[in-house]
Amino acid sequence: MTDKEALFRYAVRMGDNSLVLGHRLSEWCGHGPQLEEDIAQANIALDLIGQARNYLTYAGEIEGNGRSEDALAYLRTDREYLNALITELPKGDYARTIARSFLFDAFHLPLQQALTKSSDERLKGIAEKAVKEVTYHLRHSGEWLVRMGDGTAKSHDLAQDALDDLWRYTGELFIPDETEEMLAKSGVAPKLADIKNEWSATIDRTLKEAELKRPADGWMASGGKKGVHSEHLGPMLAEMQTLQRTFPGAEW
Repeated sequence: MTDKEALFRYAVRMGDNSLVLGHRLSEWCGHGPQLEEDIAQANIALDLIGQARNYLTYAGEIEGNGRSEDALAYLRTDREYLNALITELPKGDYARTIARSFLFDAFHLPLQQALTKSSDERLKGIAEKAVKEVTYHLRHSGEWLVRMGDGTAKSHDLAQDALDDLWRYTGELFIPDETEEMLAKSGVAPKLADIKNEWSATIDRTLKEAELKRPADGWMASGGKKGVHSEHLGPMLAEMQTLQRTFPGAEW
C-alpha cells in the first residue's frame, strides 16, 4: 500500500463513520422522545454529515479520479464503505441510540483532538473544526446516559442492556490495520492504543456516575473497516442512495 492509498482509505473511513452514524441519527427526526431531543439529534446528525463532506471531498482529491463527495457518498456499494460496524446498527430505542452514541463519541473526541496535531494540514484543519462539534456530542450522550442510568429502574435496565449488547462492537475501533499503522508512523494519524486509553477513562468515569456496570470484554465483532459489514448497512444505503441512483447526477 502506498502512502497515497493509505491516506485515501483513511479519509474515506473517517468520512464513512460520520456519514453512516449521521444518517442513523437523522432517523430520529420527527420521532424523538421530546421536542428538544428531536432537534438535538437532528443537529448532531448535521454535524456528522458536515464532517463526512469534508473528509470525502478530501478523499476524492487524493484519489484524483474526479469523484466528488456526492459520488463517494451515494455511488459506492456496501463493500466499498469502510465505517466501523457500530455506526451502522439500527437506532433501536432511545436508550440504545444514546448508548451507541456515547461509546462512539468517547472514541471520536480524542481521535479528533489527536488529529489537530496531524502532519497532514488538511486533516488537521478538518479536525480543528470537528473538535468543537464532537465535544458537544460527547457531553450530550454522556449526560443522557447518566440520566438514564441514575433514573428509574426501567431506564437503568434499558441503558445497561444497550451497553451490554453494543460492547462487542467497540473492539473494532481500536484494532489498527495497515492503513492506520502506516499513517501513525508518519505522524498523519494517532496511535489507536493512545486513543483507547482516553476512551477507557471516559467510559469508566461516566458509567460510575450513571451507576452502570462496564461490560466484560469478550468476543468482538469486526470487519467494517475492511468493507465487511452487517446485514443492516445494505438496506440503509438503499434508502440513502435512492435519489442519486434513480436520477444520476441530480442536483438541487
